[in-house]
Amino acid sequence: MCGIMGYVGSGETVSIILDGLEKLEYRGYDSVGIATIQNGRIKTCKTAGRLATLRKMLTETGKRSGAGIGHTRWATHGRPSERNAHPHLDCNQRIAVVHNGIIENYQELREQLQKRGHIFISETDTEVVSHLIEDYYEGDLFAAVRNAVGRLRGSYALAVLSADEPDKLVVARKSSPLVIGLGAFENYVASDIPALLDKTRDIYILDDDELAEVTATTVRITKADGTAVGKEVFRVEWDAVTAEKNGYEHFMRKEIHEQPQALQETMAGRIDLERGVVVLPEVKIGREELAAIRRIQLVACGTAFHAGMVGKYIFEKLLRIPAEVDLASEYRYRQAIIGPEVLTIVISQSGETADTLAALRLSKTHGSKVLGITNVIGSSVAREADEVILTQAGPEIAVASTKAYTTQLLSLYLLGIYFAQVLGTLDDGLRQQLLAEMYLLPRLLEKTLATETKIKEFAEDFQAKESIFFIGRGLDYPSSMEGALKLKEISYINAQAYAAGELKHGTLALIEEGVPVFALATQPDLYEKMLSNIKEVKAREATVVALVNAGDYETEKSVDYALYIPKTHPFFTPILSVVPLQLFAYHVAKVRGCDVDKPRNLAKSVTVE
Repeated sequence: MCGIMGYVGSGETVSIILDGLEKLEYRGYDSVGIATIQNGRIKTCKTAGRLATLRKMLTETGKRSGAGIGHTRWATHGRPSERNAHPHLDCNQRIAVVHNGIIENYQELREQLQKRGHIFISETDTEVVSHLIEDYYEGDLFAAVRNAVGRLRGSYALAVLSADEPDKLVVARKSSPLVIGLGAFENYVASDIPALLDKTRDIYILDDDELAEVTATTVRITKADGTAVGKEVFRVEWDAVTAEKNGYEHFMRKEIHEQPQALQETMAGRIDLERGVVVLPEVKIGREELAAIRRIQLVACGTAFHAGMVGKYIFEKLLRIPAEVDLASEYRYRQAIIGPEVLTIVISQSGETADTLAALRLSKTHGSKVLGITNVIGSSVAREADEVILTQAGPEIAVASTKAYTTQLLSLYLLGIYFAQVLGTLDDGLRQQLLAEMYLLPRLLEKTLATETKIKEFAEDFQAKESIFFIGRGLDYPSSMEGALKLKEISYINAQAYAAGELKHGTLALIEEGVPVFALATQPDLYEKMLSNIKEVKAREATVVALVNAGDYETEKSVDYALYIPKTHPFFTPILSVVPLQLFAYHVAKVRGCDVDKPRNLAKSVTVE
């Protein structure tokens, strides 16, 4: 997501930090800043926008040496602005902090610190860290940072600079990457290896709950409890382009594997397991207003439309309110019945999808309240919707959407449970059970990624196929549609998805010997019917790949290949079941020699109608 670069040594600090941040631009960002020490004080330079603008703002870069930190920010708390850009300072402007991740309890800490006289100037969660370190600082920066991180809940990669200890940086990591680069009489810190490759290839990779004190000649690493940690130096053998992909051959595969982290970030601060509730302070719709809603209208395009299809199931099941899902490109032209009694939910990864924006504006002109789900703060959807839920997927570079989709699904689950909580339509015990299951999804998704080994083995069997069918029932149907879309997007195979019960209404005419069928059977209440549909296509000698829950060994007897996802509540299987479909599309496209990250004729953000 965001990028961190830090340096301590006698070199040209500003130039070194800017060059490192430039290597991280591929990650995406909306503001940038740097902090160095001049004449015994911290000097910051920050701006909303691009790194090139910051370079122009800085002069005499070669004359500054010592310690410094820099940051490229992908906004989560607060719009992109100079005020919200990192680094953030304490009250006395003696401590500077850059941060990747989300501090879940920042509001609670902010209120406590304000009562102690601290003055905040930004809307960010990060600023509480600089003030918290200030509160603990008694001449030992490392001890102050260690005490401060003990108060934090959430995820973080932190780099901290102090004017009172100008010859060092202190860094800390929990659930967000951080590495230390080793040089000759100079050392570096960064959120990702590419920032360091033109400086050093010898690095320490910090693990969760580790801190480090970095000077020009020493690196001291400890656990959060102060226990010393002995680290082996990792020698990076990758080239720069491979390093940007963290060792992955393609951004798409990297982003598929980033999904557990993206889910964790999207949930951060939004689930209170102790009370068994969803916390969505950004959603201001109250009980009275929600009770007046007679229909929920979901509008989106492409992959986001498939998320909307899952959303329809979620809202109707949890709220018992009718829900419709429309393609934004069709919605405007069918004279839909829109009014104040309709809640419109628009879903867009970029927040700039032209058709979706047009549908948003149409809904507002008819008096419908609009809630946006998007990945980009400051986007048109984020600005124009009445209320916004930001997914925390981070930038997607591959054209085919993966982690944006699963975080959209998670956002819809959070929203559905939150609305049910407000309306009282969900039993407290079931709500708590669902939240407990939801909290485990990042871990279960990590296990789901293990299907890649088997998928890679049989992907070559499908590379020459020109047509593949995907079938599913209930919540498996939208997942089938997303699987078909991924495959056609990047492999150029004609992939079609059908509700399995529709096979006998025409599609069976296309099923013959060797025709591939990908069958999803993860819904227990529809399992027997789905098994019958699998046997229908097998009777016509189709080649069947089945995706089923762990422990289901009955289906394997009737198919050619079986893939297993971990057991979870059936309600949440779309988040897990889509991952093998993404991997299947990726590996088939790869063996066909396709440009996986940049498929022909497609663009990442569709800004034309």
